[in-house]
Amino acid sequence: MDEEKKKTEAEEPKEAPKTEEKAKKKKADKTAEFLAELAARDDKYLRLLAEYDNYKKRTVKERDAIELSAKADAFSAMLPLADNVERAVKSAGDAESLKSGIEMALRQFFTELEKAGLEEIPTDIPFDPNLHNAVMHVEDENYGEGEIVEVFQKGYRIKDKVIRYAMVKVAN
Repeated sequence: MDEEKKKTEAEEPKEAPKTEEKAKKKKADKTAEFLAELAARDDKYLRLLAEYDNYKKRTVKERDAIELSAKADAFSAMLPLADNVERAVKSAGDAESLKSGIEMALRQFFTELEKAGLEEIPTDIPFDPNLHNAVMHVEDENYGEGEIVEVFQKGYRIKDKVIRYAMVKVAN
């Protein structure tokens, strides 16, 4: 019996190191798995960061290209006006032909602005502080309350955005 006891005791310590080795191996496997997942997430983060940086650079380039294109369109629309004004000045023999040439150029200029979406702010409506800038006020019984009596400077807008308020004189 003593021999059996010795064998059992001798076998028990051998079992404990195997369990510890398994636990260490399992822990090492989990650590390796965690490090691999961390490396994958780090790689994903770096790729996302690079993609975002490229997006920012691309949008800046696109914005600059759009701005340049808009300026080119605006200037190309104004160049014929400049040509017509030059022609009117060169061919101005008398005041009436000069006036006629400049009026033609001005009509062409405003036609191009209308094509681009610019519209004149109406002044045949009651005073509206969102559209008009009242610089004078007159008390006159011939006009109604808030009626625009005189326009000093035309106002313009594009859609709902006011570019320049109409400068007006308002009654009562």
